[in-house]
Amino acid sequence: MRSVMISGGGTGGHIFPAVSIAQEIKARYPDCHINFVGAKGKMEMEKVPQAGFPIKGLPISGIQRKLSLGNLLLPFKLIYCVAYSIFLIARYRPQVVIGVGGFASGPLLIAASILFRRIVIQEQNSFPGITNRILA
Repeated sequence: MRSVMISGGGTGGHIFPAVSIAQEIKARYPDCHINFVGAKGKMEMEKVPQAGFPIKGLPISGIQRKLSLGNLLLPFKLIYCVAYSIFLIARYRPQVVIGVGGFASGPLLIAASILFRRIVIQEQNSFPGITNRILA
């Protein structure tokens, strides 16, 4: 295994399982290059580098449960983030793209499927969140 991309975050419930996966891959394949993709301004932008892994940020946010301007802008953000994710996948050429949940994993896994990359969706909860249900 030479390259893996991992995405997800927003909360520690997504970030720490993602870091654990990365650490296990690194233990089994020391030469594997691991890149993370997360949401700009969220906890993963701090915690992932602290764990020793590089991360790129997407300007994406979750769906609001009520009518809001943020929800109206979401389709445009999603299109931009999928396009940027396609660029990242083309640049780093991962053999597999792993999504652990959270709204940041959506655009990356959509881009990976467009580019016919192997995708793994990991769910650590007994009931999957919105992003993992949509991606599944």
